[in-house]
Amino acid sequence: MKLHSEVIGSGPDLIVLHGLFGSHQNWQPVARRLSGEFRVHTVDLRNHGASPHHDEVNYPLMAEDLRWFMDQAGIASAHVLGHSLGGKVAMQFALVWPKRVGKLVVVDIAPRAYDSVHDDVFEALRGLRLSRIRTRTEADAALAGSIPHHATRRFLLTNLQPLPEGGFRWRVNLEALSAQREHLTAAVTAMVPFEGRMLFVRGGTSDYVRDGDRLEIERLFPHARIETIEGAGHWVHVDAPEAFLDLIKGFLAEADG
Repeated sequence: MKLHSEVIGSGPDLIVLHGLFGSHQNWQPVARRLSGEFRVHTVDLRNHGASPHHDEVNYPLMAEDLRWFMDQAGIASAHVLGHSLGGKVAMQFALVWPKRVGKLVVVDIAPRAYDSVHDDVFEALRGLRLSRIRTRTEADAALAGSIPHHATRRFLLTNLQPLPEGGFRWRVNLEALSAQREHLTAAVTAMVPFEGRMLFVRGGTSDYVRDGDRLEIERLFPHARIETIEGAGHWVHVDAPEAFLDLIKGFLAEADG
């Protein structure tokens, strides 16, 4: 699958992968801040953003998509940064093709299986009758009862794509992602651990990466470092951008060895 991407800056290649319901656009502020030191590729995963849709979605397939993207872009090896869903794709990719990864950064997600993946959000979005929606304000109001957090609604509604004849469609492949939810909650799989340098960044108020996850992290990623940004939630890069960027830049600048 040929993934959509945008590139900015110059220097060593850094690939950035967004989370569920996101797109490359969510990471443009971070990409701009990193573009002085890196050639930053912000990528849309399958069924997201401007990348193609497909009925099948799982971590091995998305890791293969990333390998294909790198081959087509002529990137032999790159640093890879992934958040949430993108973090699991990044981990799966590094475990299968370790020589294609310089340093690995995973933001607020663990390699384990999760009990559910935003079931309430899927149901709310699927229940939105787009045929009756004429403005984003109407869509926001229709979702307010089931998704009370305004910032979350605003993020989700970035997936509304205006139609030339009026009205909207979902840019994200909502039906495929909903049907394949069990694959999105699955653990990453590996025959051998990733021996490269790795950084886990977790939000201090988020429960996505727990203290109990450390054992499995260390098994699959024996050279991983886990850092917590206090006061930040799951969207660490949004809640604490300066602390996040300082941490990422420092890690990527560290000499190997």
